[in-house]
Amino acid sequence: MEQAIFAAGCFWGVEQAFMNLPGVTNTRVGYIGGTTENPTYEAVCGGGTGHKEAVAVSFDPKKISYDDLLRVFWEIHDPTSWDRQGADHGEQYRSVIFYTNKEQKEKAEQAKQERDESGMFDSPIVTEILPAATFCEAEEYHQKYLQKNNKTCGA
Repeated sequence: MEQAIFAAGCFWGVEQAFMNLPGVTNTRVGYIGGTTENPTYEAVCGGGTGHKEAVAVSFDPKKISYDDLLRVFWEIHDPTSWDRQGADHGEQYRSVIFYTNKEQKEKAEQAKQERDESGMFDSPIVTEILPAATFCEAEEYHQKYLQKNNKTCGA
């Protein structure tokens, strides 16, 4: 098993995009990249903690590749928007790939460069590629939130 961590806006929709992919064994939403120990949803949403809302994706690389996960990541959000996804804005919604090993870093950088050079976006990609830091799981009521509340992304 391996883990990938992605930040691409509100973590509810990001989790929904990954959770049912064949080969994904688990998803957990949480906060990463900040300076506050044991951050809460209220603190992160209030800004100033430096955390991003993110999803930790556990996956079986024999069933789904990291490249496949990256493709989903690029498709589910606007990687050219700094600190904003849809109606959500603030540093907690920044587009970031948090790599857990050298291979993930290289693949993420290559994928970003290919998409930037492809001309598929009118603006440059601003997605950051950073080493994974401590991932703090969000409160339980946020886990699988859309599924538990019978909602879909954007609801």
